[in-house]
Parts: sequence; structure tokens; C-alpha cells
Amino acid sequence: MSDEFGTSQVPENLQALREIGPFNADTIPRGLLAEHRLKPGRWARLCLSEGELDFVWDDGSNTSEHLVAPAVIMVPPERPHHLELMGDISVTITFMAEPETTTD
Repeated sequence: MSDEFGTSQVPENLQALREIGPFNADTIPRGLLAEHRLKPGRWARLCLSEGELDFVWDDGSNTSEHLVAPAVIMVPPERPHHLELMGDISVTITFMAEPETTTD
């Protein structure tokens, strides 16, 4: 798992909301190849099970993560990023959030 933003900052109580994929180079949503970001409070777990890709942070840090399957990276809320594929891949993305707290 990437420690680019510090895995110690990933909340331990994240719950899966929705999973998309698996996608390959032909079926991956094109929006993932352009700069985008997650909503406030939403995390994503990207699981690369085949191939390789560059996960590029578009936040001015000029950093990227080169992922080779099998690999997992946690993506924090609101941090801009995009994917650059290196040939065929298989990737699944799980969107996650902390459980809602209720008050009486």
C-alpha cells in the first residue's frame, strides 16, 4: 500500500460503499485517465490484479506511484489524481467512507 500521504492517516473504520470493475485497458472509464478527485469524506481502494500503471498525483507535488500487480493503493478524499496505463491491466476500485455517526 502506498504511504505517499501516510497510511497512518487512513481511517481504520472505513466501510465499503460500492465497488466498480474489474476494468481492463479497453473498458476502464476514461474519466479515470484524466485529472479527477474523490468527494469529501470518500476514500477509494484501487486494486491492480494484472499489469502495471502509474498513479499520478495532480496536486502540484509532482509525484506518482508506479504500480505492478498485485498492488493496492488507498486514495484520500479531494486529492487530485489520474491513471496512466502501461498496456493491459485489470483494476477494481472500492469506494469507502467512515460510518455515519448518530447522535440522540
